[in-house]
Amino acid sequence: MASDGNEYFSVGSLVSCKTCHNQVIEGEVLAFDQPTKMLILKSPSSCGRPSVNDAHVVNLGQVSDVQVKREATASPPPHPVQNVERLKKRVRMEVERKQHMITALESGVSPEGLKLFNAVKRTIEDVAWEGKNIRVMDQVTISPPYHPENVQGNMEKAVNHVRKIVEKYMKDHSDTKGGSSENSNTLASP
Repeated sequence: MASDGNEYFSVGSLVSCKTCHNQVIEGEVLAFDQPTKMLILKSPSSCGRPSVNDAHVVNLGQVSDVQVKREATASPPPHPVQNVERLKKRVRMEVERKQHMITALESGVSPEGLKLFNAVKRTIEDVAWEGKNIRVMDQVTISPPYHPENVQGNMEKAVNHVRKIVEKYMKDHSDTKGGSSENSNTLASP
């Protein structure tokens, strides 16, 4: 990493940084884009399988305490062929997810609303913010304070499905608040 303000990260270096959510991400540098300050890190799989790795796309404008733990000393070996389109889609989806969160925060959505949005999004892809309301499949609306009785829409089957997701979220969330650590990672950000 350069010390003159024009930072860069060598592929193969081991880097650690703290996100704006106080999450520490550490991994091997796979790529770094200087103009956008985007860093891609490879770390051991969070599911524990040794045959796969986690990839983290990190916006350096949103992190603090960046440390190079080990500088790459040699050219890295060539990486196996990656599905570039799949990676681009994942990056695009992650950027969209972050933009949705920023929009929601700017609209004054509560932290509970943000967590519920993430929980619904894990089950149903078509979820968006409509002001402070969560809009699901353009058919169902979840209004603050985001309880099962706040789920409304015209299609009964869709409303019931979304209401069950909200009920499960509320049950899991109340179990976590009640001291059960069983579901404590339910809403962890990737």
